[in-house]
Amino acid sequence: MNTSVIKATSLVKTVSTKQENLTILTDINLDISEGETVAIVGTSGAGKSTLMTLLAGLDIPTSGDVELLGQTISSLSDEQRSAIRSQSIGFVFQSFLLIPSLSSIDNVTLPCLLKGQPENKQRAQQLLESVGLGERIHHAPAQLSGGEQQRVALARAFMIEPQILFADEPTGNLDQKTASKIIDLLFELNRDHGTTLVLVTHDMSLAYKCDRVITMQAGKLEC
Repeated sequence: MNTSVIKATSLVKTVSTKQENLTILTDINLDISEGETVAIVGTSGAGKSTLMTLLAGLDIPTSGDVELLGQTISSLSDEQRSAIRSQSIGFVFQSFLLIPSLSSIDNVTLPCLLKGQPENKQRAQQLLESVGLGERIHHAPAQLSGGEQQRVALARAFMIEPQILFADEPTGNLDQKTASKIIDLLFELNRDHGTTLVLVTHDMSLAYKCDRVITMQAGKLEC
């Protein structure tokens, strides 16, 4: 029997503007098993990234529940949710989010500091070598191409050996050839580490590499 690592039940997310209450997500029910790779697709504004932020514990729902690694998120404090993320979750974003003043290897070891652990430079170097950046470990982000920066971000995401990896449009800022290489690396790393992958993308060729594709439209999951 597969172990559930993410479970959303009757999820609703509403935000208030000066004019009205805007419902972004409506009645989302979703179960993701350990080791599964899941793509969330849909048009711009469908609610994909909002759903990811709720599943990852970056935000809490207006109503309904999210269970992340067996814990109900809405019952946890900001600090408790942050602790789960730093201990067990990796992120890859479209905009890389590297620290400009840090070298590649120091960007990769950053999750160690957030987790309150010593920097494991040996593991960081191994991860950078695995994404083809063994010769660039002391380069700052400004000295790297966009594709190289995203490789650093991938290595950083796997630094703490996360149980779950969330990737939000990880190839959105890359040209097609570079994006293809990053996709291959992402799935290779994910396979090697046995990580559960939740991927938000508009790229269907990327989505179909996953075990399951979930389509969103107007804040709802399509059956």
